[in-house]
Amino acid sequence: MPSDEDIDDFLDFVNYVERVKRPMRRYSRHNLELPFYELNVDQFFERYRFSKETVTNAIVPLIANEGSQHDNRGLPISTLAKALVALRFYATGSMQIVCGDLRSLSQPSISRIINVTSRSIALHLRRFVTFPRDLTDLKTEFYRIANFPDVVGCIDCTHVPIKSPGGQNGEVFRNRKGWMSLNVQVVAGPRLEILDIVVRWPGSAHNSRIFENSGVMVKFEQQIINGILLGDGGYRQRRYLFTPILNPSSPSEQRYNRAHIKTRNTVERCFGVWKRRFSCLYKKLNKLSTTRNIITATAVLHNIALSLSLSNHSLSLMASLSLSPLFPTVQRSLCRPFVAPTTNNRRKGEYRVLLASVKKKERNHSRTQ
Repeated sequence: MPSDEDIDDFLDFVNYVERVKRPMRRYSRHNLELPFYELNVDQFFERYRFSKETVTNAIVPLIANEGSQHDNRGLPISTLAKALVALRFYATGSMQIVCGDLRSLSQPSISRIINVTSRSIALHLRRFVTFPRDLTDLKTEFYRIANFPDVVGCIDCTHVPIKSPGGQNGEVFRNRKGWMSLNVQVVAGPRLEILDIVVRWPGSAHNSRIFENSGVMVKFEQQIINGILLGDGGYRQRRYLFTPILNPSSPSEQRYNRAHIKTRNTVERCFGVWKRRFSCLYKKLNKLSTTRNIITATAVLHNIALSLSLSNHSLSLMASLSLSPLFPTVQRSLCRPFVAPTTNNRRKGEYRVLLASVKKKERNHSRTQ
């Protein structure tokens, strides 16, 4: 049993502790906006694929109203910081835990930021990814490429790798190449912009099936969009969808194929620039629901970059990092595509052999006459 003196000493100690003024413990978070202010123009562009002016004036307003807090409870993350975290992930495709270590944030926080930011940007899809009301400029610029008339878009699909979602229907995401993916349909314009995108089909879906169940086909069927789409041999020939002639036998058919190939190359170059700008599209994305938002958000940002003429700056910086895009951009003054020579482009090699054989046949035909 404690003595009375021990109890008195304990009470005196309690009274002393209560009288001592202890300062309130304040928690602080690493300044997540430091890269915006510390990096120079080129360094910032290399890491985030956009200029500082574009981030503040074009991207931050897209996510400003999503999940914002009006007080400082819970150490809220600013909208600019969220944009920087998401753009860094889009540009590099690094694991979320790595992005979190660079910003002193946990992996769940990074995941929530990417999810919320991607969803906010994806909600603006119809504002930035759409056909213009007046199609005259589209037709004119496509015609300048290879004299193919009345073209308003080039259609194709590309695979974006994902992790296996598992479950009974997991295998439907395995594409013909043997890995899990989403098959994304894109209609590209003459300046490599994305005019329409469909991000909901598994990798096993065929390109023609995706098109036949898409809203853009309905618009062409109902003549809401008047013009011609160019597609590869995987699509069925339609009144508004032109495909290459498999076995051209006349000079006119050969000229048609040459013009078709040269014009439709726009969508292939669009894929190259889009994926080089946002390397996360090369990496395996985790959650299926988040993946759709990420792909859609990068499509919106791709069009924003093109509309603000950031492509040339992007190309020069990527070249300095040995990350030159698969295909360069269209020369805007001439609206003519230029394909850099590559040795590993099998399709381009096939086109080169085809054109060489066609020219040889034309020379022989002229000699016989």
